[in-house]
Amino acid sequence: MDPTTLFIVGLFLLVACAVVAGELVSRLGQAALVGQLAVGVILGPTFLGPILGLGSISSELNGLEILATFFVLMTAGLAVTPEQIGATGLSAGLLGVAIFVVPFLSGAAVVRLLYPALAWSTTLFVALTISITALPVLGVMLRELGLLQSRFGTYLLNGALINELAAVTTFSVLLRVVAGGGTAPGADAAIGAVTVAVFLSSILAVHQALRALRQLRIWDRWVRRVREGWHSREAGFALLMIAGLAAALYSQAIGLTFLVGAFYAGLLVTPESVGAREHRQISRVFDTVTWGFFIPLFFALVGLGMDLRLLVLSAPAFAAFVGLCVFAFGSKVLIGGAVSRSLGWPAGDAAGAGFLVASRGAVELAMAVLLLSDGIFNATLFTIVAGVGLVTTLLAPIGAKPFLRGVGERGRSPSDERLRPWLGSSMPPEVPPLPAEP
Repeated sequence: MDPTTLFIVGLFLLVACAVVAGELVSRLGQAALVGQLAVGVILGPTFLGPILGLGSISSELNGLEILATFFVLMTAGLAVTPEQIGATGLSAGLLGVAIFVVPFLSGAAVVRLLYPALAWSTTLFVALTISITALPVLGVMLRELGLLQSRFGTYLLNGALINELAAVTTFSVLLRVVAGGGTAPGADAAIGAVTVAVFLSSILAVHQALRALRQLRIWDRWVRRVREGWHSREAGFALLMIAGLAAALYSQAIGLTFLVGAFYAGLLVTPESVGAREHRQISRVFDTVTWGFFIPLFFALVGLGMDLRLLVLSAPAFAAFVGLCVFAFGSKVLIGGAVSRSLGWPAGDAAGAGFLVASRGAVELAMAVLLLSDGIFNATLFTIVAGVGLVTTLLAPIGAKPFLRGVGERGRSPSDERLRPWLGSSMPPEVPPLPAEP
């Protein structure tokens, strides 16, 4: 079979099987990414890879994986707006910080215990990737439980939002430290923090400028003129891609990874900055392309990069995988439940919150893909991190459902009034629109 035909056959198998598997597991109450990852594992070196020969087109698939990773991070970033960040209540902020900082720092100690010879930077990256809560997956679980528009759901979603923002920012700083060679980690970390601050300040300045132009009606008039005079189709989508690629190039140029730029590019395109109508039109086209093709392909490619034989045939690797699964899941359940309980949520609601925030998703897998391509992760570490994400996402809804059955009937938790001093008037009455399930 010639290389072109082999590539098309491989791409067809990955996308078609991922889409079908994602739909099947969704009907079983699981996140679609579980089925999509499983497809990659089955078609990869663990099972059918040697027969299908997909490994021979790895270079072609690597380019697609980078593009899919870009779309995945832009999708995650488009779910974030500066207004939503500003509306996050103190309680949700506390939850988001706690379920990131505690698993990250304690996870670094656990990874060091399991891999004492591992470089300190790699240790921190492993701990980071298992400390992220998946915002879209959490949203899907809350929707299935009938809690998406409740105070409880808003509290968890905003906590997950803070978690992802903290993780992406920390990831960019760590990459900057690694790029510095590790000779002066303190100075490199300071430079990384300043670089991230400069990048975010630039993005927010553009966002505020667009918002100010729109409030002065200048932006609306310009958009109307462009719409009337633009002859090519889907100009909004084209401009979104230009903005995303520009942000990715900017972050890459100042020493941050393109993933950071792709994630925070979403801050440039919000209903407040470009207008509600234009945002809906752009999002509709972007969601069609991303959720219909790139996201199933991304998770299938992540699964394709996993080799479970590395765990089965190595007792230390398998023990490390089990240990990290137990830690990653247990730490989120305990911290999420403890913080929720301390804020006044009933014991059952707090326990359910702990299980729900233990789910993983796209952001940490995108980080793992980049770390593998940069040589920071080897195949074993990549398989372990992706496997931890798969296991914890499987267990999260199973553990949460018994505790949250009554919350859907109540509509909102009776502890809302007790939380009001924490939440304040800034807590939004409804959850902002979430992207579809990965």
